Amino acid sequence: QVQLVESGGGLVQAGGSLRLSCAASGAIFRPNVMGWYRQAPGKQRELVASITTGGYTNYVDSVKGRFTISRDDAKNTLNLQMNSLKPEDTGVYYCNYRRIGITAITWGQGTQVTVSS
Repeated sequence: QVQLVESGGGLVQAGGSLRLSCAASGAIFRPNVMGWYRQAPGKQRELVASITTGGYTNYVDSVKGRFTISRDDAKNTLNLQMNSLKPEDTGVYYCNYRRIGITAITWGQGTQVTVSS
């Protein structure tokens, strides 16, 4: 079983930056894909960015050029560098893990990001 703990959220003004981290522990299998999702009030959870153990990345169009996802498999951490933040980036950000070829997904508890205008 995998456990995920997010950190790094907070309140920031528009145009600012935040760096989210996700610490993974437990039975981590490779290859896998890890990602960041967010959920704004009253909206569905959406994919922000994902990265495979092979380094393949995927971003939602609204964050391309502003956010960068990275992972350090030696430390079992996932990061999301968020620059040029906008109020519409506000939401709870969740880290997730999925072993490739397996349907089960593990979620963290989430971290709040609030961008003020």
